[in-house]
Amino acid sequence: MTDDVDSLDPVYAPGTGTPEVGGLSTREAQALLRGLRGLNLIGADVVEVAPPFDPSGNTALVAATMMYEILCLLAEAAASRKE
Repeated sequence: MTDDVDSLDPVYAPGTGTPEVGGLSTREAQALLRGLRGLNLIGADVVEVAPPFDPSGNTALVAATMMYEILCLLAEAAASRKE
């Protein structure tokens, strides 16, 4: 699974190479990721973060938060495989 930061609206994540006007909000992105709960995920990444384009650091924070959500999904999936 890949979480592409440029799918977010530039208001929330301006630090990407290809901003998408009208993209997802951070709340929508979190809800989308949380909706994947229960799937047998085995790997994931977060891509398209370009810190030089966002001096505020918001994009990096959003990307780290999305990665945290993904890591929670992966940990839960791994734990369910061990049962």
